Amino acid sequence: MDQPEGFTTVGEEQKVYRLQRSIYGLKQASRSWNTRFDEVIRGYDFIKNDYDPCVYNKISGSSVAYLVLYVDDILLIENDVKMLDDIKAWLSTQFSMKDMGEASYIL
Repeated sequence: MDQPEGFTTVGEEQKVYRLQRSIYGLKQASRSWNTRFDEVIRGYDFIKNDYDPCVYNKISGSSVAYLVLYVDDILLIENDVKMLDDIKAWLSTQFSMKDMGEASYIL
């Protein structure tokens, strides 16, 4: 990555910037997002599925939750509405997100 025009320092034109986080659109941005999401969701006691790394589950008593991650979309499947609301509220504190409501069609 080159220094942006107007931000170069005389004599230091060959220096580069060290990024503190991934820039959207870079080759490694999706990996960085997935790694961050995985760390956060496991911190909320979700367990990654052994056969599909984009599927997580959480069991709390008789409540069961499945979380499916597809690129940057999340599908939550639950048998307990309160648990669903708690997870959505918690996720919104961790990530900038928008609740799209119930899914009407899933591929």
